[in-house]
Amino acid sequence: MNDPQGGIQLERIASRIYLIRGEKVMLDSDLAELYGVSTTRLNQQFKRNLDRFPGDFAFQLTNPEFKSLMSQIAISNIGRGGRRKLPWVFTEHGVAMLSSVLRSKRAIQVNVAIIRAFIKLREILASNRDLARKVERHDRQIAVLFDTVRKLLAPPEPPKKNPIGYIRHNE
Repeated sequence: MNDPQGGIQLERIASRIYLIRGEKVMLDSDLAELYGVSTTRLNQQFKRNLDRFPGDFAFQLTNPEFKSLMSQIAISNIGRGGRRKLPWVFTEHGVAMLSSVLRSKRAIQVNVAIIRAFIKLREILASNRDLARKVERHDRQIAVLFDTVRKLLAPPEPPKKNPIGYIRHNE
């Protein structure tokens, strides 16, 4: 979990950031594990301080969202000793707000690491967009080049000949 310098591994955190409803979020259970508390305890503290968590900071998954997420990652099945309630997810701002709710030294370290992971993810996505734009521009240039080469390699059209003889036009 920790790296040699005593911090939380960014890769481990980044692998627990999911895109749901167009938001990068973390599951309550993943956050609880990172903070070293039970999911129940994390959610109790969250619910005691609901006024600090507007809808763009935290939201509960719907059944279809949860089932889709279960198929993508290893979450225990409902009814088999696993989750009995739909999970809550926290956006970057919600994670930052959790530091004011969970006041342990570990919570502070985890929050710093999580915020760094969100920032790193944002940087990676931004650089990938720039790269995609460059590739798209490059692809258009290659397409023009191929089109030009194709025209140059095509056999020349036979010259148009004027018909021999007299052509009568109907007037």
